[in-house]
Amino acid sequence: MNILAHRGYSAKFPENTLIAFEEAAKLDVWGVEFDVHLTKDQQLVVIHDESINRTSNGKGFVKDLSLVELRAFDYGSWFAEEFAGQKIPTLAEVLAIFKDTDYQINIEIKSDIFEYEGIEALIAQEILNFGLQERIIISSFNHESIARFQQIMPNVKTALLFASLVTKLEDYVKLFGCEAIHIPYYYGKRSIIQQAIKNGVIVRAYTVNNAKIAGQMDALGVDAVFSDVVRV
Repeated sequence: MNILAHRGYSAKFPENTLIAFEEAAKLDVWGVEFDVHLTKDQQLVVIHDESINRTSNGKGFVKDLSLVELRAFDYGSWFAEEFAGQKIPTLAEVLAIFKDTDYQINIEIKSDIFEYEGIEALIAQEILNFGLQERIIISSFNHESIARFQQIMPNVKTALLFASLVTKLEDYVKLFGCEAIHIPYYYGKRSIIQQAIKNGVIVRAYTVNNAKIAGQMDALGVDAVFSDVVRV
């Protein structure tokens, strides 16, 4: 079964930082996953939360701060003092790390809380800049954002993220023209997963840090799992 390094190698290094991605690039895994927000000055940055409060020594929403302002803060020492000085990375910096690998690159558009106008086009342009169209998977909890991205870059793979599941799941996914769904492993009822796979939908599960659960997902036919620990 395929494994994606969730927010980089985030069990050992501060999530969504350059060191976490550099270390993830050394691993023998299928791919990497990370999250993208848009700054006040329209720069694409890699961070999970809408605010920097949890993973830095600063405070505020990403959307309210410029890249220069965001980079004034430390994004490593919250995890461990040895990682002090890590800065928030841009999407371009992260793509550069994986450009010469064979990794699948899952970019999650974090537009489900704040609507970042134009974020889909900006991400598409960066993908083109690096020539990575064939190795990108775009996902989001904001399914309208996925639809907008597909209009801009229809040949790039897309996936719908779910925190809970909907009825007639496979019909819903096909309505959006996506190839895959990304679901929490604990919502992965056998019948739902099997029905989705039977209808040609790829299923990936998050976040799996336990070998037993990984084995259960594999037995159900799940294509890949997102993992912090990577070796499951």
